[in-house]
Amino acid sequence: MIETVSALAPDPDEDLKQPKKPKLLQVLGPGLITGASDDDPSGIATYSQVGAQFGVDMGWVMLFSWPLMCAIQEISARIGRVTGKGIAGNLKAHYPRSLLVALVSLLLIANTINLGADLGAMGAALKLVIGGPQLVYVGLFGLISILLEVFVRYSRYVSVLKWLTLALFAYVGVAFVVHVNWLSVGLHLVAPKIEWTSDYLTSLVAVLGTTISPYLFFWQAEEEVEEVKERDGAKPLARSPGEAKTEFDRIRIDTYLGMGLSNMVALFIIITTAATLNAHGITDIQTSAQAALALKPIAGVGTFVVFALGIVGTGLLAVPVLAGSAAYATGEAFGWHVGLARKLKRAPSFYAIIAIATVIGAALNFTPIDPIKALFWSAVINGVVAVPVMVMMMLLATRPKIMGRFTLTRGLVIVGWAATAVMALAAVGMLLTIGH
Repeated sequence: MIETVSALAPDPDEDLKQPKKPKLLQVLGPGLITGASDDDPSGIATYSQVGAQFGVDMGWVMLFSWPLMCAIQEISARIGRVTGKGIAGNLKAHYPRSLLVALVSLLLIANTINLGADLGAMGAALKLVIGGPQLVYVGLFGLISILLEVFVRYSRYVSVLKWLTLALFAYVGVAFVVHVNWLSVGLHLVAPKIEWTSDYLTSLVAVLGTTISPYLFFWQAEEEVEEVKERDGAKPLARSPGEAKTEFDRIRIDTYLGMGLSNMVALFIIITTAATLNAHGITDIQTSAQAALALKPIAGVGTFVVFALGIVGTGLLAVPVLAGSAAYATGEAFGWHVGLARKLKRAPSFYAIIAIATVIGAALNFTPIDPIKALFWSAVINGVVAVPVMVMMMLLATRPKIMGRFTLTRGLVIVGWAATAVMALAAVGMLLTIGH
C-alpha cells in the first residue's frame, strides 16, 4: 500500500520536473519510443531473413499487423494513464501472485536473452564498419546503456531516445538507393502470395512474434505512469477524469504514429533485402550484421555502411527499453520503488535489475551459447508470454473496478481481442513448427 501511494503522490526528494517549455516532438513520447524500439537488431535480422527468403511476399504482414499493434499498445497506455500503475502493478493488485511471478519471470528471461542478441548484433555491425574487437564493443554498448539509464535525468533521457528514432530512417533511405520495382511491391502488398509450407509459416510466426512483443506492453504502460509523475499537477485519470479527452487523444496520436513508423521501417527492410539479396539468390540470412555484409557487394559500400550503422542506432534505442521494461515489471511485482525519473538512491533495486539484465545479456556473447539459437528461444518465449499478458490486459482494461468510467471502447475491445487471437494462433504455430 505504501508503494502504491508513493507511486501516485509527489515526492519532494524526486528529480526536478520536466520544463514547461514545449519541446520538439512533445506530443510524441511513449508510443514513438515503443514503436521505434520494436525495430531492434533482432527484429532487423528477422525482417532481413524473410525479405531474403521470400522477397516481398511477406510484406503484407506489416500492413495486417499495424491496427493490431495500435490497439494493444493503446490499451497498454490507457491502463498506465488511468490507473497510475503499470501492467505488473495492476496484475499484482487484482490477480493471483503465482500468475504474476510466472509472467514476469518469463519476461525477464526473454528480455535478457534479447538484450544479449541485440548487443551482439551492435558489436558485430560496428566491427564490420570500423574493424576492431567485437566483444569490446559489446561491453561498451552495454555500459553506455546502463550509465544513461541510471544517471541521466529522465526528461533528457527521453529526448535522447526520441532523437535515436531518426536512425530508423536509414532503412527507408536505403530502399530508395537500391533498385526496387515499386509496382511489383504494391501488387504483392494487396495480393500477396501465401505459401502453406513449414518455412513460410515459421517465418510468419517469427515476424508476428518480433512485431508484437510483451516487453512493449510493459514499457509503454510504465512510460505513461512516468509522464504523470514528471508533469506538474498531472494525476492518473482515475483521480483526474477531466483530463481524459486530451490525454486519450495524445495517446492515440502518439501510439498510431509510433506503430506506423515501426511497421513502415520493417516493411522497407523487407523491400530492401528482397530487391538486393533475394534478387541475387542470397536467401539464407541469420543475423542483421550478416544482412549488412551481404549488401556490400550488391548495393555498394555506402548502402552497407548505412545499414550497419542503423543497427547500432536502433540497438541504442532498444537495449534500454528491453532492460527498462524488465526492471519495471520486476519492481512492481516485488513492490519496489520504480521509475527512470527516480534517483539511484530512491530506487536501487530497480536500477540493479537494469544493470544485471544488461550485464548478463552482454555476458552471453562471451559464452559458447549460439546467439542465433538464443534469439530463437527468446522469440519462442516472447510469443508464448504475449498471449496470457494480452488476455490479462484485456481483462484489466474492461473491468470498471479497475478502469472506472474509462473501460475500453467497443472498437478497442474488438480489435484488442482480435490481436490476442492472432497472437494465440501464432504461438500455437510457433510451437508446432519447432524442429521443422
